[in-house]
Amino acid sequence: MTGPGSAGRVLVAGVGNVFLSDDGFGVAVIDHLQREGTLPAGVELVDTGIRGMHLAYQLLDGYRALVIVDAIQRGSAPGTLHTLEHDLDAPRSRTTDAALDGHGMDPDAVLALLDGLAGSLGLARPVERVFVVGCEPAVLAEGIGLSPPVAAAVEPAALAVTALVTVLMIDEGAPR
Repeated sequence: MTGPGSAGRVLVAGVGNVFLSDDGFGVAVIDHLQREGTLPAGVELVDTGIRGMHLAYQLLDGYRALVIVDAIQRGSAPGTLHTLEHDLDAPRSRTTDAALDGHGMDPDAVLALLDGLAGSLGLARPVERVFVVGCEPAVLAEGIGLSPPVAAAVEPAALAVTALVTVLMIDEGAPR
């Protein structure tokens, strides 16, 4: 169901605003993964930051999977990690205007924009699966730098991303 260039490709996107303390978590994890350089072949890393529209356009190239790394609020203790799989068939609750906010797009808005772009271009779904590796933030106020519990979660999150993409690459031929 994915685009023609998707076979075996996984995109890991770090999202968030580094000027809002723990919202920069995704960017910090991507930086860590780039320094480590231990991901399997076929995995691309991108520091998307707050450029959700750019991410939607990049996904039009077709990927087997997208792993979004972000700060997510789920009511847990700060620094708690969550790995979630997004239901791509669930209805999107975002409006087109919200999806076009290039500086504040959450994953659902990015996927809504992607659906619209792919449909207007006559493309099949350009990404087969979407995961979120998220961290419960402690501070989302203006400021640079992660809080101690979120900073401590960067390396475990990088390990979780590495394990997830490794399984995705191994399962490449497995039916869904």
